[in-house]
Amino acid sequence: MNVTGAPSGPVREATRTDRLLAALGGLVAAYVSLAVADLVASRVRPEASPVVAVGSAVVDRTPAALKDWAIRAFGENDKAVLQLGILLFLALFAVGTGLLALRHRVLGAAAVGAFGLLGALAAVTRPDSDSAADAVPSLVGAAVGGILLYVLVGRLLASGSGLGFGPGPARADRRRFLVVAASSGLAATGAAALGRAVGSPAEENATASRAALRLPRPASPAPPVPAGARPAVPGISPFTTPNRDFYRVDTALVVPKVNADRWRLRLHGAGVREELTLTLRDLMARRTVERDITLACVSNEVGGPYVGNARWLGAPLADLLREAGVRPPSEGGPADQLVARSVDGMTIGTPVEEVMDGRDALLAFGMNGEPLPFEHGFPVRMVVPGLYGYVSACKWIESIELTTFDAYDAYWVPRGWSAEAPVKTQSRIDTPRPFGRPSAGTVMVAGVAWAQHRGVRRVEVRVDDGPWRDARLAAEATRDTWRQWTYPWEATPGRHTLTVRATDGIGATQPERRTDIMPDGAQGWHSVVVTVEEGG
Repeated sequence: MNVTGAPSGPVREATRTDRLLAALGGLVAAYVSLAVADLVASRVRPEASPVVAVGSAVVDRTPAALKDWAIRAFGENDKAVLQLGILLFLALFAVGTGLLALRHRVLGAAAVGAFGLLGALAAVTRPDSDSAADAVPSLVGAAVGGILLYVLVGRLLASGSGLGFGPGPARADRRRFLVVAASSGLAATGAAALGRAVGSPAEENATASRAALRLPRPASPAPPVPAGARPAVPGISPFTTPNRDFYRVDTALVVPKVNADRWRLRLHGAGVREELTLTLRDLMARRTVERDITLACVSNEVGGPYVGNARWLGAPLADLLREAGVRPPSEGGPADQLVARSVDGMTIGTPVEEVMDGRDALLAFGMNGEPLPFEHGFPVRMVVPGLYGYVSACKWIESIELTTFDAYDAYWVPRGWSAEAPVKTQSRIDTPRPFGRPSAGTVMVAGVAWAQHRGVRRVEVRVDDGPWRDARLAAEATRDTWRQWTYPWEATPGRHTLTVRATDGIGATQPERRTDIMPDGAQGWHSVVVTVEEGG
């Protein structure tokens, strides 16, 4: 009795066509599996999608040096490149499972299920996972993909086809194989498109809560930007960076979309007199402050783009801490570190002393006159001038714990970064661009310089190996913002190197030698090479 469904009697070896079709079957099964998983994830939680869950696990386990290389090589597209890499790996895995199923049909289908289990495990072990339901998308997708692969390979193994006897039936069953594969792929594409169009209920509620939010008028408005703070030079970075252009560097493969109506902030830990829980309405009802503050990422190399200036609106963090009974170490407080936790599980450690030394450390909910964009931390994020973002700028914040640096290492510290990281004095040439070809004559060299919470006292420009010349500094808004600068250069034909350096408000000048961004930020002079052409 034949119990396997395989043809009785002698069978021939698989042909090249059989192997190609089996590989195609593996790819189709994997595609359908991911599409179904994404559809289910849209109803459960987008972060539970297997590609996102596995990708997030990869990010957490990637060495810091490799992450830095990815940021340098791909910029803000590093997450898309990571997900593409995962999909390419999945494609190779899918081809392998298809070929395996051609010889061992059940094992091939089981391999799809095994990968689903890996996705489910990655989803439920994420720091932001709070429900076993996060495993459902991967498990459902794997089940559908495994069954489909079993059915598709069954077409190739059917009596008289592929590995069977006659060419006529083989062609017929191969056609049926292609029909099943094509229809499954189309159905999965439609389902995935529907899921994306309909969206997640949680995301829809979050989007609606942001649209309905009305920012309070600041009790302490930002000082007017002084006349002369914005030189009209083509190519220079604007004083205020538009939200759409503001840099984004974080580990979130899917931007968290938090419902502002359900958001809560927990304040607890050493030195807190009584644990507090605040809603967004509670926070916005407090005294609000509006300030222009420049933020910089520690991953920013010399001359890099990961720095921007915005007008932030929020509640002073130091006021909240003092009301809760917190004292800085200089006043005998037991905690020297503030650990902020994000809804996606990120932890960021900030020195309590700096938060409470009088600077405008904010729990910000507004950015450039509108509620925070989701990409930049809606509904609330931390903003602390003078510290790199990885030790201060927690986005999507949901809790603040007072502790010590000895007791707890935040996310980046075990990965080789310094626990404390004040922003280093930096300057950048925005125009002319590297390898530009300006015409001989007066060429306006211009850019920005920053040393948050110290201010910029001086910027100098050097042409080739000539003497340093003072650039013209734009008016200073505050010591927490960058300053634009200009230098009219009488350019002569030929190849030239332009170099800039800045001196901060306490008299420290940028050192010449370039250093790596690890462990606490790059430093060194920024240079560009241009070729000046004869004037017309």
